[in-house]
Amino acid sequence: MENLKGKKAIITGGGKGLGKATAIAFAKEGIDVAITGRNEQNLIDTVSELKALGVNAIYEKFDVSNHQEVKTAIKNIINTFGTVDILVNNAGIASFGTFLEMSPEKWNDIMQTNVMGMYYVTKEVLPFLIEKNQGDIINVSSTAGLTGNAGTSAYSASKFAVIGLSEALMKEVRKNNIRVCTLTPSTIASDMSLELGITDGNVEKVLQPEDFAELIVASLQLPRRAMLKSASLWSTNP
Repeated sequence: MENLKGKKAIITGGGKGLGKATAIAFAKEGIDVAITGRNEQNLIDTVSELKALGVNAIYEKFDVSNHQEVKTAIKNIINTFGTVDILVNNAGIASFGTFLEMSPEKWNDIMQTNVMGMYYVTKEVLPFLIEKNQGDIINVSSTAGLTGNAGTSAYSASKFAVIGLSEALMKEVRKNNIRVCTLTPSTIASDMSLELGITDGNVEKVLQPEDFAELIVASLQLPRRAMLKSASLWSTNP
């Protein structure tokens, strides 16, 4: 298995939910972690938890949909860590409603965050991975990016786009020894899912953020000759 200790990771949306669970799982493997997000208090609290696990942890507060903020923040992270090995594009938003009900402004917000945000962050990190001829990029889509449903048009469109972008990038940077993995989880008891009322978070029946984090760690531990192209994570309970 790949030894992850000492590697440097950036996780967007890392102050809570799936991002926080992933950051904690990384820290337990000895990975230094930089988390990003828009809520500074969440970031401060999570960094404290990560440092308590014995790793170097930092944060940058910014909105992934703002390219200039992304450029500045990624530069700060790289300057502090000196390098980067792993990028987890986790930041995302969701809103549901019929095609005619949802406003163009809300559609734009979802696309800007979920698609352009991933593009902006990857664009700033990728040159460093190419330069060292090695790295891992994990892009978080959703089962909503595999199948559209009534009321999910904007969210599904954004997550379909994430899959397309990820697969194209995967084929483009394999020659640089960079692995790009697209994850399409089903409903997970994340802060966002709970706030939207998608799930009650029942630990006996509903996927937990820690389950998602374990999948990411397992994919990174594969020998460098192996790459997990994509994976869907489902609960065993219907």
